[in-house]
Amino acid sequence: MSHSAGLADYRAALTTPGARGPVLAALIGRLPIAMVGLSLLFYVQRTTGSFAIAGLVSAASLVGVAMGSVAQGRIMDRVGPSRPLLVTAGAFGLFVAAGVLAIEALAPTAVLIAIGLGVGATEPMIGSASRAMWTRFLPPGAARNAAYAYEAISMEAFFILGPALSGVLLAAPWAGTGVVAGAACMIVGGVWFALTPSMRGFRPERGELAGNGLLGALASPGMRTLALAAMGFGVTIGFIEVAVPAAATNAGNAPAGGLLLGLWSISSVIFGVLYGVRPWPRPMHLRLPVLLAGFALLVAPLAIPTSLFGLAVALLLAGMLITPQATAHSAAIELVAPEGTVTEAFGWVITAVTLGLALGQSVSGLLVEHVGVWSSFLSATAAGLAFAAIVYARRGTVRVAQTPAAVREPVLA
Repeated sequence: MSHSAGLADYRAALTTPGARGPVLAALIGRLPIAMVGLSLLFYVQRTTGSFAIAGLVSAASLVGVAMGSVAQGRIMDRVGPSRPLLVTAGAFGLFVAAGVLAIEALAPTAVLIAIGLGVGATEPMIGSASRAMWTRFLPPGAARNAAYAYEAISMEAFFILGPALSGVLLAAPWAGTGVVAGAACMIVGGVWFALTPSMRGFRPERGELAGNGLLGALASPGMRTLALAAMGFGVTIGFIEVAVPAAATNAGNAPAGGLLLGLWSISSVIFGVLYGVRPWPRPMHLRLPVLLAGFALLVAPLAIPTSLFGLAVALLLAGMLITPQATAHSAAIELVAPEGTVTEAFGWVITAVTLGLALGQSVSGLLVEHVGVWSSFLSATAAGLAFAAIVYARRGTVRVAQTPAAVREPVLA
């Protein structure tokens, strides 16, 4: 497909009647998707002086996201997105307020962890609802594929921009500024999305609900393989999201930590667009493990630099395979998710990534304090390669799920 045709497909998707309001609301609501947890980490670290405690609280919030994303996705598949988003937005605001009060009061670590879990569990899953809406707005074809590619790339852009904004707001007089600003964007975006006319009338059609028992979308073996790939992606990033700010803090320039993480966005988006024109490997069952292994190997050089400038260069290199993985995860859902579980399936991908982030961040915090920043980077590579090996061993579950109709690729998949 030519580049001009691709642009036409994006334009057709984003200007579809009824889509403009939800698209704009989702932009605001998803902007802080990677900002709240990291800002919480910075906030707790600045207040308590401990990266280990901060890592545990941030990891708890990510575990909460992992729990809430699947539950919210399953409910949305059954009743539509409006009511779940409104309820969770309200609960999320209450937990964030409680978290600020607890951190300022230097509450015990166990209390901070419990509140962090609640903050994550109630984050409105605007991303899952946004991706699922395209099955109603657009018929199968190039425009819907372009919409899915837009969702994946924008989500990845927010995962990268969030840390940069967290770093910028860390320079504010109050360390909790990033948490409150991120939460406000998420609440406003979630409520706006829920109240748009097209979303208020959004209900599952009779016969769409899949009977996959308690596992839901995860009943599919291919979906479980995709979840493992997403978890490996999250683990690798989780190590780095703690190690890079720690390196900046050790260098005497703490606010640079978030800005350094934001550098991923440059190479991630540029290379992601170029890669998307001709994705490789073409078969999805090979693409998932190859991209994860390549990303893990690109992370290893982060252990070499002895200056923040050298670390910035290494981060630009490592970021090259971030967006290709995110778009591959989104495209793979179409191949492996059971019918009627699209929102929940995307929730499982978010769950897998956030569980991986939680694991990586919690272990990285301990390594940074007791071994050294370099050990966290090397551990990220080892973890990523281990997950890639598991995904490769299970590649047959994704290959079986592919059909001639399903393997037609979007422009940026």
